[in-house]
Amino acid sequence: MTATQDSTVLNSLYQRSVADYWNTEKNPVNLRLGEVDGIYHHHYGIGAVDWTVLDGAAETRDERVIRELHRLESAQTDLLMSWLGPLEPHHRVMDAGSGRGGSSIVANLRFGCQVDGVSISESQVAFANEQARQRGVDGKVSFHFRNMLDTRFETGSFQAIWNNESTMYVELSLLFAEHARLLNRGGRYVCITGCYNDAYGLPSRAISQINAHYICDIHPRSTYFKEMAANRLVPIGVVDLTPATIPYWELRAKSSLATGIEQPFLDAYKNGSFQYLLIAADRA
Repeated sequence: MTATQDSTVLNSLYQRSVADYWNTEKNPVNLRLGEVDGIYHHHYGIGAVDWTVLDGAAETRDERVIRELHRLESAQTDLLMSWLGPLEPHHRVMDAGSGRGGSSIVANLRFGCQVDGVSISESQVAFANEQARQRGVDGKVSFHFRNMLDTRFETGSFQAIWNNESTMYVELSLLFAEHARLLNRGGRYVCITGCYNDAYGLPSRAISQINAHYICDIHPRSTYFKEMAANRLVPIGVVDLTPATIPYWELRAKSSLATGIEQPFLDAYKNGSFQYLLIAADRA
């Protein structure tokens, strides 16, 4: 990559710092879960925990917990996919902030459609493209070193776009303007995200800790709907996943993969300052 190519993708010092973080990130909580079945997600989980994984032989406890955490994060992806609308193999969809590619590969397996993932992390793009090649889907699933605020894809070329826990790295006004440009009229946008609860007041201490940990800026809930309305994205469904994600964090806190950020997440979810939402919208 040349310096010129870099400057066309990374438009600020902040974006460079985020790219540096994800280019060097090798957190076991991301990698070991993906090793279960070769689908590497970079998000959290939902659903009831099978707490029996903590019982039994100590020498296999880690393996049981990792499989359960991966099952929960896979359930989160499955829920997001179920909101993408009636997709057909001839459709093209985009994974904005695609990480190591798990959601993109799941979308192709489920719908058979063409998937383009975009990320500002070159190492993630390379990893994800290799995963697609190993699975033999690289003809339909491609990952690109591009900025989701300025993808350079053709206007109106996508039937669906999603962000899975990546909106907190960008300005929503810019993001939704680009999504609205890329989506066909009637196309579907879905995001799953953590947002701070406006009714609570300003961001809580726990949210500040999460921001510092991930070098991100968690948006208030109201901003999502304000900027969607400004960019012709009409919400059709909102699901509060906060109660469904708390068990994931409780199990992760008891695992060998705990990173120390688990308690701030649990504190923020339980005190009402933080919410985990799925928002689906159609392009008007």
